[in-house]
Amino acid sequence: MHEDSSAAAKEARLRTWLAAQTQVVVAYSAGVDSTYLLAVAHQECAGRVQAITADSASLARSSRDQAVAFCRQHGIAHRLVPTDEFSQPEYLANDGQRCYHCKAALMSAMHGLLQTLTGDVALALGVIADDLSDWRPGMKAAAERGAVFPLAEVGLTKVEIRERSQILGLSTWDRPAEPCLSSRVPYGEPVTVTGLRMIEEAEAALHFHGFATCRARHHRIGSEAAPKGWLCRIEILDRDIPRLVELRAIVVPALKRLGYAQVTVDLAGFVSGGGNALK
Repeated sequence: MHEDSSAAAKEARLRTWLAAQTQVVVAYSAGVDSTYLLAVAHQECAGRVQAITADSASLARSSRDQAVAFCRQHGIAHRLVPTDEFSQPEYLANDGQRCYHCKAALMSAMHGLLQTLTGDVALALGVIADDLSDWRPGMKAAAERGAVFPLAEVGLTKVEIRERSQILGLSTWDRPAEPCLSSRVPYGEPVTVTGLRMIEEAEAALHFHGFATCRARHHRIGSEAAPKGWLCRIEILDRDIPRLVELRAIVVPALKRLGYAQVTVDLAGFVSGGGNALK
């Protein structure tokens, strides 16, 4: 007998697994995948689930606020946990293993909380089946520290999670993917809190003008020894490029006010995980 591979059947297997857990802690970023995981866990483990959000400079403040609001709205126990990756030279060096060091810092912070809980606890991350085919050193760090990936385990893809999220009435079902802000910094370029705030505000400005799917890639002009400022390389959907060009007289000054010396649009368009292509 063949196992049912529909999204509904995968969700059923996810629910069965969740219901069997004594306690579940979900690493919650307010993104599409972790919101879906948390919502289903809350339905199956009410009173036995809580969310933890890493209060890191690499998480957009808007995402942090959305995480707080979602948990408050649904009555889910929620904690903001500060992480210390920005005190680690290995993370700041941004050498291609940045995600590993970031996730290790998150797991360390979360384990501090887990030690206050009694009994068996499943530490669940919103890793999905699609992630298994990409460069994800953070997954390795999480797995080494005992995290589980129930969405990936049942084979749920991004398309399926959006479908099931819409059925569940989750407003995040069509939210664009928003990886951590540090992913906009090219490998080899040091990550700084100042740079992340520039990236966040640049993308907020693009969102304001209607570009829901976008990336503000953060590039140094010149060298670290002889810097000449910063360039913002905008990635948006192909169909949006003409409109961005039409709005350049508004968008370019807005981004320059954030500290960018130059602003450019990448004619290749939006590429999810595009930073990994330059690794």
